Formats: sequence, structure tokens, C-alpha cells
Amino acid sequence: MEPTPELSGRILLVDDEAAILRTFRYCLEDRGYTVVTAASAAQAEAILQRQVFDLCFLDLRLGEDSGLDVLAHMRVVAPWMRVVIVTAHSAIDTAVDAMQAGAADYLVKPCSPEQLRLAAAKQLEVRQMAARLEALEGEVQKRSDALGSNSPVMMGILETARQVADTDANILILGESGTGKGELAHAIHNWSRRAKKACVTINCPSLSADLMESELFGHNRGAFTGATESTLGRVNQADGGTLFLDEIGDFPLALQPKLLRFIQDKEYERVGDPVTRRADVRILAATNLNLEDMVREGRFREDLLYRLNVITLKLPPLRERPEDIVTLAERFLAHFVKSYGRPARGLSDEALAALRAYRWPGNVRELRNVIERASIICPQALIELSHLGLGGQAASNAPRIGEPLSLEELEKAHIAGVLATSDTLEQAARTLGIDASTLYRKRKQYGL
Repeated sequence: MEPTPELSGRILLVDDEAAILRTFRYCLEDRGYTVVTAASAAQAEAILQRQVFDLCFLDLRLGEDSGLDVLAHMRVVAPWMRVVIVTAHSAIDTAVDAMQAGAADYLVKPCSPEQLRLAAAKQLEVRQMAARLEALEGEVQKRSDALGSNSPVMMGILETARQVADTDANILILGESGTGKGELAHAIHNWSRRAKKACVTINCPSLSADLMESELFGHNRGAFTGATESTLGRVNQADGGTLFLDEIGDFPLALQPKLLRFIQDKEYERVGDPVTRRADVRILAATNLNLEDMVREGRFREDLLYRLNVITLKLPPLRERPEDIVTLAERFLAHFVKSYGRPARGLSDEALAALRAYRWPGNVRELRNVIERASIICPQALIELSHLGLGGQAASNAPRIGEPLSLEELEKAHIAGVLATSDTLEQAARTLGIDASTLYRKRKQYGL
């Protein structure tokens, strides 16, 4: 009988008896598990530096080495891994000590193949359940990862955000791309009395005016070509909760009067439906654009701006909160090695120096991406400079306006920065004011 996919996993066997290793390995591989063996404490430690396991069967007596010492090391380098102590009848008391030290269970030799398989299935099921719980917790945690701060400016912004979160005041969050505006918006919702209701996000640059109106307010069946079903709209979904308008500077000008009316009166109509409806929705908005300049240029309504920025929170770029760079990097690293089960546990001095020297045009989002990549490709305990992929930029920093540089060098640096802060190439092209094909040629030209 093959193991179910939920119970499949990677198993490490550690025993100094070749016959035991061979028997256990055949027994577990016969059920489809991936099995690796180690005949000594040193060999086991070397394997754990290179590979990730869900479960380990560890013999208490490893020649001159103590299984308890190996267990202590495993609890440090692979805390997620379930460890089952394998012992003889005469050492059951020591096995109990091992469980108090962090082992999940013990198995007495000699044991039957079925006992071994049942022990493996039980521990792997527990590991899978823990992994699912960690994933759910991670979804909540990752939204707050970028918000912890040692920067006085950032700490002041977060304190203000907490103070106003429990009101219904509209909040406008400003800041460069990648500074954590979306994370702050969701944190404000979670801190508010609306936390039990939905926080619904609309990405404003992604839709035309017609589609945006339907997305926002909903539509009746037959209201326009392709409207084969009625939809409720995001406003209805956010009733009692929060509506987050991401990149509000790109909200269609033609639709801004209807948004203004909804913010003022909490009333709206679905497309193709004359019935006026109401929704109790708190508005949060964010942008990396200068809305005051857009008002002067006639691209954004002044009265809408006044309604949106009852409270304004401006997030500083990462280069202005250097005291947070290492803390954030270590926090992201802990998150990713736990999520992916990777061996990295820290960053080398050279890597830390590079992180501090780099100007981070993509801000916290870029730092998160760099650490995620490094955590995946690093095969060892310490992430080195080569794993970061920053190249020479960490030492030289990005070019600055006014420096003796050619327009080509500035364009390359600017495009690289926009790419680092954008979720998609289409978004980067819109930010740069060029079409996607032009951006493709520029990337090829500059080797980006």
C-alpha cells in the first residue's frame, strides 16, 4: 500500500549499524518515502547542512558519539524536523530523557517493519499538519514583516497608524513603491474594530474606467456586452469592513465623481441598475504619485483628494531607515527558511555589509525579494555576498541625479529601479510611460 501524498516525505536514518540502516531504508523506500542514511554523527550533521528532511530516525548509541548530543544539534539546525529516537530495551530511560529534550517519540529495537512504517506515517502526518498551520500563520505574519522598525520616523508613523486605526477616518498612505503601503493598510484594518469583516483591495491601475465601475460597484446581467451574470462588486464585499484603493493616483478620472459620492454619502448604484444602495465601508488609499501635482495638472479631482487624506501617513524609503535593513533581512530570512525548509540560518559579515551599503531603489519589497532568492539558492548555514545577487551595486550604490553620468547610465539605473519595485513588467512599463515592447528592448539593451 503506497503512502498517501499527504504522508509522503523525506526521512533521514542515523545509525552506526549498516544492517539496521539497510533494513530500515528498504522498509521505508518500499512505501515510497525518500530516504537518506548516515552512519555517524559527523555524517548526519554534514547531510543536514545540504538537505532538508521532515523526519529523522536517530539511534541513541552512535559509536563514541551520543545520540542526545546529535539531537541537540538537530534541534538547532532543523527545528521543524521530527526526530524519533531508536533504542534498545536497556536504554528506554535515556529515550525518555531524549523526548524531554525535544524528540517526538521513541522506537525500541528490534521492531517490526509495520511498527517502523506506522511510526513514520504518524510523525509525517504531524509534520504536514504543522506545515499547513505554519503556512496559514505565515500569511498573517508576512503582512507585518515589513512594519517592525527601529527607525524613529517609522515608529512614529506606526504609532499614529495605531491611534487612528480604530476610527472611521479615511487614510491616505503615501510612499515610494515597495515601502510597504499595502502591508500598512492591512495592518490598519486588523487593528480596527472592522477587523472581523473583510479588507477588500482594488488595484486601480489594472482596469479601465468601465471595468473599474463594474468591479467597484457591481453590475446587473445584460448591463453591457459580456455581462452574462450579475455581480455584487467590491463595495458590497467590503460592507462593514475596509476598502483599500491601491495606487489611487491611477483611478480613472471619469469615474472619480462616483467614487467621491460614495465616500461622502455611502451610496452607489450598480451598472445597469437604477436602485440606490448603501454600504458601510471605511476607505484606505495608497499611491506613490504626487496627487497635489496631479490636481494642478487636472488629472485628479481636488475634492476627492480632500476626502481621501483626512489622515495622511507617508512611509519613508528604506534608504532613509538604514537601522532597519539588517533587522528586516534577518526577519525575512527566518520566514523563508521556515517556509521552504532551507539550511540558511544567517548572513555573513560581507553579506551584511553589502545590504547596508546598497541603496535599495525597490525598498522593502526589493529587500524581501533578494532575501527570498538567497534563502532558496544558499546551500549552507550562512548566506554569502554571492547569494544576494546585488553585483557591484552594493559597493558603488545607484547613480544619483547630478553626478557626472551619461543619460544612458541614468536611464539604465532608473529602469532597473522601477523593475525592482514593480510586481509585473506591465506595471513597470506604465510607471516608465512606455509600452511593454519598448521596455523589453531596453531590458535587452542594458542586460537587465
